[in-house]
Amino acid sequence: MKKTSWTSKLISTVSASAVALMVFAGFASAHVTVNPTVAQTSAWQTYTIKIPSEKELPTTKITLKVPEGVAFKQYQPLAGWKISTEKNDSNEVTSITWEVDGDNEGILAGQFQQFNFVAQNPQAETEVAWDAFQYYSDGSIVEWTGEPSDSTPHSITTISEDPAAAGNAAAGGDHHSSAATGNEGHDDTSTEAGAGDTNATGDTQADDDTTLGDALTDTVTGEPNNTDSDPGTLKLQQATLIVSILALIMSFLGIALATRRKKR
Repeated sequence: MKKTSWTSKLISTVSASAVALMVFAGFASAHVTVNPTVAQTSAWQTYTIKIPSEKELPTTKITLKVPEGVAFKQYQPLAGWKISTEKNDSNEVTSITWEVDGDNEGILAGQFQQFNFVAQNPQAETEVAWDAFQYYSDGSIVEWTGEPSDSTPHSITTISEDPAAAGNAAAGGDHHSSAATGNEGHDDTSTEAGAGDTNATGDTQADDDTTLGDALTDTVTGEPNNTDSDPGTLKLQQATLIVSILALIMSFLGIALATRRKKR
């Protein structure tokens, strides 16, 4: 009976550890991400930022820094969220902020929210890092500014000249690099705007509207990109960890059974 009790406790402990590790791995993969992770040079690209709420508190604000070389163009308004941008001395947008508005409680625990915006990619191949700052209702801030191996990494987009690699880049991006950049007509997006803001929804801006329409049509079909390509390596590590744990459990079970047979 003592041996059986010891074996039972050992199996229970290993199983509990396996479950705990899998739960931890699941939380570790829930990062703030910006998609796509690969985009074409010079293209007008529709990006989607995905924000999961990992604490037992609602997320009430998220600020995203626009990487150097990326030209922010316009955001997509969303009911219940106030959207604002900051600019530098050169009138370039350097950050965009989404903040709860009205009766909106924010992104509750166990939920996530996605926001869309359009930006023009750099002309040369490079990697751009999206630093994000997640604000919770208690005033705490999670800074998603670390390297890929860190616990709070920033999301990275590879800017490529290869159209195949950047399959969901906005079509005809090269056509808009001069005229559209020189006279965008999007300066009003730097003011705070709710879902009903005329600056966000009512400005037609002639030439730019056609350009923006092309980008949105080519890259957003009504459903934002939900694929978290950013933590792909982490998911592979999770799968390897789970297989290793299962193998360990089977090994202990085999030892336990062999021990019982010898005692008989």
